[in-house]
Amino acid sequence: MAHKVANFDDACRAPTAYGTSRFYRRHGKRFFDISLSIFLLPLALLILAVLVIAARFSGGRPFYFQERIGRNGRVFRCYKVRTMVPNAENLIHELCEHDPEIAAEWARDRKLRNDPRITRLGRVLRKTSLDELPQLWNVLKGDMSLVGPRPVIAEELVYYGAAQESYLAVRPGVTGYWQVSGRNDVSYASRVQMDRVYVRRHSLAFDLAILVKTLGVVVNRTGK
Repeated sequence: MAHKVANFDDACRAPTAYGTSRFYRRHGKRFFDISLSIFLLPLALLILAVLVIAARFSGGRPFYFQERIGRNGRVFRCYKVRTMVPNAENLIHELCEHDPEIAAEWARDRKLRNDPRITRLGRVLRKTSLDELPQLWNVLKGDMSLVGPRPVIAEELVYYGAAQESYLAVRPGVTGYWQVSGRNDVSYASRVQMDRVYVRRHSLAFDLAILVKTLGVVVNRTGK
C-alpha cells in the first residue's frame, strides 16, 4: 500500500493508490474472501457444532435464513444461527400494533434496543456476533463478502434512497463499517452513510482494519 495505516481511523481516512484499490476491488477482494473463509472454516464448523446443540435446547430450529438483497439486486438466502423465538417476524407486527413506542423505534431504526423476541442464547450470540458464522457459506458461494454493507431485506432498500446504487454495487458483508462503529447507537440514516463511505473507500487496508475490529467485538462481546 502507498500509505501506512496505523489503526482503524487511519484506514477510514487514508487515501489509496487508485490502481491498487481498483485491482483489489475487481480481483483481490474475492480471492481474499475465499482464502480467509477456507482458513477459518474448520474452527467455524467446530464452534457451529456447539452452537447447534445449544440452540436445540432453546427450542426450534438451530438455523435461520432470510432472503436478502445482494450485489446488482440479486436475491439470496442469508444464513444465521437462530437467535429469536419462532414466528419472530409475525411477532414484530403484533408488538408494533400494541405499543406506539416500539412501532416508532422499529420504523426509525429497523431494530429494537430491547427486543423481546431474542432468546437468552440469542443475546449471548449477538453480543459475540457468532450468530453470523453460517454466512461463511454465503461468502464461499459468492453471495457475500467478508466485509461490506450488511445485507438488507427488500423492504429496507427504500431507506437507502439515492444510496441504493452504492449498496447494490458491492457484495454485502458478514461484517462491516457500521457493525464496528457502535451499531446499537447508530441511526439507520447514519448506517446508510457509513455504507456509502465504505463503498467509496474500501481497500485491503480498510477491510483488514474492519476485520481486526470485528475480532475485538467477538472477544469483548460488544456486539448488537
